[in-house]
Amino acid sequence: MADVRRTYAAVMATGVLSAALAAVMSSRRLLDIEGFLVAGDGSTLGSGPATDLPLATTLSMVVLAAWGVLVVTRGRVRRGVAVLGAVAALGVLTTVAAGYRQLPDGAADELARVGARPEVSLSASYWLALALAVVSVGAAVAAVVLVPRWPAMGTRYDAPVGGSAGGVGVQGETDDDLALWKALDEGRDPTA
Repeated sequence: MADVRRTYAAVMATGVLSAALAAVMSSRRLLDIEGFLVAGDGSTLGSGPATDLPLATTLSMVVLAAWGVLVVTRGRVRRGVAVLGAVAALGVLTTVAAGYRQLPDGAADELARVGARPEVSLSASYWLALALAVVSVGAAVAAVVLVPRWPAMGTRYDAPVGGSAGGVGVQGETDDDLALWKALDEGRDPTA
């Protein structure tokens, strides 16, 4: 049991951190543009070339949200969320990997249109984003495989469904427990 909890904690921590950091890194400037020369007429670029990957950032946020949902779900829903997180992590990896050629080529072409002859290269942020995307995929795939064995929140945290005439609710809750939930729903503190 201790081994399962250690695996749970390690995979969850790795998944959350890699998804969060991948979101940050993919939203940063992923290109280094040196030797930027402005066209002879003195014009400058309006917004400049794309130097980040907003799709990778968005998909990283989806992966991060999936990790949060894994904490509070059980059963098939939990497995489905793990699969969704893995698919989104693969999307992050694919997007960042595609940026290897698209970002430098696109920036060089856009700058060439205004007469600039820049030297465009991938920044350290790009390589970090790529490495974090790989780690995120690994953690998400591990979650898909391991999630059936991970501990889940107990049903005692679920709100009661309703009472019965015998004084015991659907999940073994007593009428007193239902009264406590009703008081909380109405905004009253049942402990006061």
